[in-house]
Amino acid sequence: MAYKIRKDDCVGCGVCKENCPVDCIEQDGDKYKIIADQCVDCGTCAANCPANAIDAE
Repeated sequence: MAYKIRKDDCVGCGVCKENCPVDCIEQDGDKYKIIADQCVDCGTCAANCPANAIDAE
């Protein structure tokens, strides 16, 4: 499983990055992206995203 931020739905608030325990989320312009090879698939980002912009794939 992998998590991905849907760019069209991301509001750029940074809550996902603030809550990521392994710091695998980085800013990409005014949005955020997950660095897949560093992600441990914990789901913390998705659970805390106020825009529901993160999906497990």
